[in-house]
This record gives sequence, C-alpha cells and structure tokens, in this order.
Amino acid sequence: MAIQQTVLKHHQKIIILGPAHPLRGGLATFNQRLAKEFTSLGHDCSIYSFSLQYPSLLFPGKSQFTDDPAPKDITIRSVINSINPLNWINVGRRLQKERADIIIVRFWLPFMGPALGTILRYARKNKQTKVICIADNVIPHEKRPGDKPFTKYFLKACDAFVTMSEKVMQDLRLYEKEKPAKLVHHPLYDTFGDIIDRKDARAYLGLPENGRILLFFGFIRKYKGLDLLFEAMAMLKTMNVEGMNETKLLVAGEFYEDEKVYQDQIDRLGIRDQLILRTSFIPDSEVKYFVCAADAVVQPYRQATQSGVTPLAYYFEKPMIVTNVGGLPSLVPHGKVGLVTTPDPPSIANAISEFYQLGEDYFIPHLRSEKMKYSWAHLVNTITGLVEEVR
Repeated sequence: MAIQQTVLKHHQKIIILGPAHPLRGGLATFNQRLAKEFTSLGHDCSIYSFSLQYPSLLFPGKSQFTDDPAPKDITIRSVINSINPLNWINVGRRLQKERADIIIVRFWLPFMGPALGTILRYARKNKQTKVICIADNVIPHEKRPGDKPFTKYFLKACDAFVTMSEKVMQDLRLYEKEKPAKLVHHPLYDTFGDIIDRKDARAYLGLPENGRILLFFGFIRKYKGLDLLFEAMAMLKTMNVEGMNETKLLVAGEFYEDEKVYQDQIDRLGIRDQLILRTSFIPDSEVKYFVCAADAVVQPYRQATQSGVTPLAYYFEKPMIVTNVGGLPSLVPHGKVGLVTTPDPPSIANAISEFYQLGEDYFIPHLRSEKMKYSWAHLVNTITGLVEEVR
C-alpha cells in the first residue's frame, strides 16, 4: 500500500526534542529514525537530547547508555538536564534563537513535564516555531505524586498532538479538548537489519535448533505481566496437548524492578527448565536475533497504551499473542496477525496452545499485508498536516 507523501511547502528546520544516542531504548531509536525520514525529504532535522535524563535514584535499570555506535548523518545535541531549572531556561532561549519551523517533542512521563514544558514556553516566544507533541503516554502506567500538574503544564506548551493508540487519545482529551490531535499507529522499526533464518538466529544465541520457543521482549516491569506469563508456562506442563510441556519461553530484557520476586516465582512454580533468561539490556545490533529465533512474541500486559514491541514483531513477521488491554487489540487483529486473549494465566496458556495448533505459517500472509499500514511516511504526513492546521 503506497503512502501519498505530503511535502512541506519549502525547506523546513525541524528539531526533535527527546532521547537520542548515547541514551538507549525505544524512544531514542524512534527519534533517530524519524530524524532520518525528515532528512531524506530534504529538511534540516536535528535532535536535542538529554545530558541528564534520569537521576540515578529514579532510574530502575543498570545503565541509561548504549555501547552501540552513534547513528550516522544525524546531529544530536545532548544538552537538556531534566532536574535543573536554569538549564531549562537556557535551552529554551537557545531554541528560541534557533527559530525552528517545527519542534517535535516526545512526552512519555509526567516527570519530564516541568523541564520540557518550560523549554517549549521559551522556544515559542519567537512566534515562529510550532510545537507538535508525540504522546507515548498521557496518564502513566505507574502513578506518582505530581503526575497531573506536571502533565497539564507540559500540554499547555504544545500546539498539536500525535498519539499512537486510541487509549492515549482518550487520555489526552481528558486534559486537552480543543487542540488538533491525530492518531497514527507506531511505525515499523527498519533499523535492526533484515529478517534472518530462525536456524541461524538460534545458532547465534546458542539456542536449540529445534523445539518451540516463545519470546517476551523488553524492559521487565509489573504492568507488562511477565508474572502472568510465568503462571501460564506452568499450566502448559499440565495440558494434555502434544508438545506443550516442552515449550520454552525466552525472556530478553532488563529487570526494571526487583528481580528476586520473579526468581522466587520461577522456583515456586518449578518452571526454570522451561525458561531461557537473557535478562540484560539487548543492544540494537542483537534485536533481530532474538525476534527471529522465536515462533511468536508474547505480550501478556496488564495494561498498555501502545507498544514498541508490536512494530518489531510486524517488521520481522512474527505472530503475536497479546492481551486485550489498551491499544493492543487494535494493533493485532485477532486470528490474523496473532491471537488476543484476556490478561490471566489460563487464557494466556490457552492462546499459546491455540497458536501452535494453527501454526506460525497460518499468520504470515496476514502479517505481510497488515504491516504495510505502519510506515514512517504516514507519520511524517500526519505531523506536517497538523502544522498546517495550527498556522
């Protein structure tokens, strides 16, 4: 399916405000890919990132930084300090002088509201710059003091919004009812390399060449429901279905909360022999091996808005087993690109069994057709259209 490209009327100066290299994670990967898309269209696009994103006391992982090389042909300025108000003013004044036509700002956590909201207020004083927010979340998964006032403060500094799920759009409209907003599904990451043969992927990771392997991928947090999936794995052992008791789960991602809780659960359930734990940060260069090694990707989330794991599965043409929370059901048409179930262990176990009864090949034609909807051109098209609306 071809996407008709909206071309901005002239060469534009565009600044993306959000995480980028050497910071790691999906937000940085997304911002860098979006910058490349604008640059490929002839625009001057750079990224203003963080010199300090999270204070160490607030960061649940082991490191905020990647060892991967910096992306080529992208200007990244690591200048924002999330906890220093004087820095916010200085960066805001710098952006005011830059006189960008568009600032695209990422919003994913209310904690960032004061810093980004202040920066944008100063930047917009030039009366030229339009601010388009890409909102990953408006109401956070994990609530903290200050969420509402920080979010309100930030949203008032924006001219228009892009959300990537209906749930986030609904949350946005609780705060901001009038400003333009469009929904665009998360584009597919195409920066992790080509699809590789499952046999080769498993060999690279040192996994068994044969046998059933499911994948849980990404940072491990309570709302993602890994504990529910562990319970489901224990239930597979008791199913009177051929092959279920031999199915293994590959857990690939870093713990962002107490690992001991999960390790104790594994021992209590007696499922350690069903698990392959690779619980450290997965660098971009290795993502393709994990996804391509699996039969399917499982997202047993308790709650969700959208997920960066879903576009990964689409890109590498892997069926998905997801729960019916947030925006996941609309992203994963049931019985076509995967299976949708309820977030409880028996239902997840039954969905896994149903997936293997249908077989991976059942889903591939649907995946290849559906993935055409998720292009970077469509996101750019939407952003440029919103700019015209707020002129």
